[in-house]
Amino acid sequence: MNKHFEPRELVGAADRQVGVSRPHESAHLHVSGRAHYTDDIPETERTLHAALGLSPIAHGRIKSIDLETLRATPGVAAVLTAADIPGANDCGPVVHDDPIFAADTVQYVGQPVFAVVATSRNIARRVAAKAGQVLEIEPLEPVLGPREAVARESYILPPMHLTRGKPAEVLSTAQHRLKGSLSLGGQEQFYLEGQIAYAIPQDDGGIKIQCSTQHPSEMQMLASHVLGVPANRIQVECRRMGGGFGGKESQSGLHVCVVALAASKLKRPVKLRLDRDDDFMVTGRRHGFEYDYEVGFDDAGKILAAELTMISNCGFSTDLSGPVMTRAICHFDNAYWLPNVAIHGYTARTNTQSNTAFRGFGGPQGAFVIEAIMDRIARKLGLDPAAVRKANFYGRDSNNVTPYGQTVVDNVIHELTDELMKTSDYWSRREEINRFNAENPVLKRGISIAPCKFGISFNLTHLNQAGALVHVYTDGSIIVNHGGTEMGQGLNTKVAQIVAQELGVRFERVRPTATDTQKVANTSATAASTGADLNGKAAQDAARQIKKRLGAFAAQLYGGSPEDVVFDNDDVQVNGTLLGFEDLVAKAYISRIQLWSDGFYATPEIHWDRATMSGNPFYYYAYGAAISEVLIDTLTGESRLLRADVLHDAGRSLNPALDIGQIEGGFVQSMGWVTCEELVWHPGTGKLLTHAPSTYKIPTANDVPAQFTTRLFKNDNVKDSIFRSKAVGEPPMLLGFSVWLAIRDAICSVGGPDADPVLDAPCTPEAILMAVQSLKEPRQIGAA
Repeated sequence: MNKHFEPRELVGAADRQVGVSRPHESAHLHVSGRAHYTDDIPETERTLHAALGLSPIAHGRIKSIDLETLRATPGVAAVLTAADIPGANDCGPVVHDDPIFAADTVQYVGQPVFAVVATSRNIARRVAAKAGQVLEIEPLEPVLGPREAVARESYILPPMHLTRGKPAEVLSTAQHRLKGSLSLGGQEQFYLEGQIAYAIPQDDGGIKIQCSTQHPSEMQMLASHVLGVPANRIQVECRRMGGGFGGKESQSGLHVCVVALAASKLKRPVKLRLDRDDDFMVTGRRHGFEYDYEVGFDDAGKILAAELTMISNCGFSTDLSGPVMTRAICHFDNAYWLPNVAIHGYTARTNTQSNTAFRGFGGPQGAFVIEAIMDRIARKLGLDPAAVRKANFYGRDSNNVTPYGQTVVDNVIHELTDELMKTSDYWSRREEINRFNAENPVLKRGISIAPCKFGISFNLTHLNQAGALVHVYTDGSIIVNHGGTEMGQGLNTKVAQIVAQELGVRFERVRPTATDTQKVANTSATAASTGADLNGKAAQDAARQIKKRLGAFAAQLYGGSPEDVVFDNDDVQVNGTLLGFEDLVAKAYISRIQLWSDGFYATPEIHWDRATMSGNPFYYYAYGAAISEVLIDTLTGESRLLRADVLHDAGRSLNPALDIGQIEGGFVQSMGWVTCEELVWHPGTGKLLTHAPSTYKIPTANDVPAQFTTRLFKNDNVKDSIFRSKAVGEPPMLLGFSVWLAIRDAICSVGGPDADPVLDAPCTPEAILMAVQSLKEPRQIGAA
């Protein structure tokens, strides 16, 4: 019913729908176990199950496969190999060098060679486990390490080089110089929900695929290529994932292709769900990196020149190794001005799983080494590492151009770190730690700060686009669909908040739906921390079109200007009349006003030249810093994080609760990567030995410090991002480095003032113990 009232100033919807802490839209389903994941979808009648037959050796030529033995097992419907693929035997996202099934040569232990399709999952797995018995493979010599690959010139892609200034000349005349090598291991995504895909035949040769993926459009195209059919025959849907972290960006493709092939061949629904061991053995993970560097600096610790060689362990195929190395090169600078620099990137081909995207996508690997260098410079000069870092920060009006040529126009790292060091009492704690270490010969404490400057956008410019659909129903309820995928990060919650804000309605009116290639086409992966930036803007565009139509219609009914119509708090104020949102919607429908709209967004101002390694690859930067304090036992090598203080720049946060959750999650995941998550391959066979939770250790609740303070830095994005917010998915991965640096600080206290131990990452207890022992005086023969 319409109400007349005196004009008043309404509080904008942004004050209630965006910028406030709301629970995740599926939180009540998560905690009650009622959230549907792919494996919870009721299986249709006559569903078959697939399992993969895996290579038992790291490298070799396939001579024969005894398929008849496999097919003779009761319950087996089919055994599929490369010969059964009607289209392309490839699921590579960039370069076509990633076969679905190995056809002639196997490239790593765990590579799929065939798929068994059976009436039950247990039968399929039991038969697929006979791979070692039915495969005849002529062994070839494998390449198992990245440095070995470089020595053999075994590369995935040509080397990448980026140079600014005259690094060699300045290095030769620098007051101080340091050389070093460093190793940083890879990291398993360890999503709670493993790789899974379910394909159901549809009318006229169509296939509907429900799967756990960060990139439904890519899955659609891969399936169409494998089957040799147009993309419009393939529908891919994903309501939610139980975690992704990059591991489901490209590497969900193999599993999608297998079920699409099997369902097309057998005309029956087919599901493929990997168990955890097979998931480890089949799929790739974060690229491990090797570093060689030389740096020149002055008495204040300011870097004058640096030369860096980075080697990434790519595994057997290209996957996303090119853009991962590119981003690593573009993040070597992190928050620091490097006037003269030469960076060389080598993508090593090894006979291991093909490594892929992981939260940060190479950025953390690039930034890790500069943080290690800063720490070494400080030890060399007898300065506090925090002071050396601050001395090298980017400037605002000068010394503010990156090595790849982008001007840093939004720098807040100075005030952010100053605020964090003040609120965390860094300097007084440093003095207390020095006293503690002087009095305790066995237990040692350490403290360190790690800053962050992280670029936001896809490396590949054309991926920076998104679409969305918003439907308003006649009762005033709203559906929003977009091309992003929900993996627990709260993307759907943020997009629903944005739509509610734009239409001036309560959040509860808006419902996000499953990502579906038949609703929004040609989407980009939910990756590169761009989910809310891209899809939020696209949804905002769609909502604004609907709002514009409703505003014009309201002005037509009640007079006044469409620009003066106010949508707020489920009401619409128009020329002195107040009516409910649903009332206006009902009237608009009767008058045949379009109540749905599509939206689109493309990130402006970005460009990149791969040939010259220069351009503006990032729309803006996100900043942050963390201070960690640790305790180590010098007799056992054990370490414990005692306290962590984090201050992060999320711009004008869309949802502070979700953002703080992402920041803390990224911090802990990063901490795990550099402390306890160790990947080990057998040096002879190339088999991954850490392929289960029993042998691969991720952080648990017990590893989170009792004192863990996370705050958002007050700062509006200088760029026109969605409501001036900033991405929070990947940047916090750099903050966990503070734990590794604090452990190194504690180890250094064992030696003298110039202690400079070798400490790679992850710094497991064994690594810590070896570093400690290297600083102690060797025991003399015959000494007591």
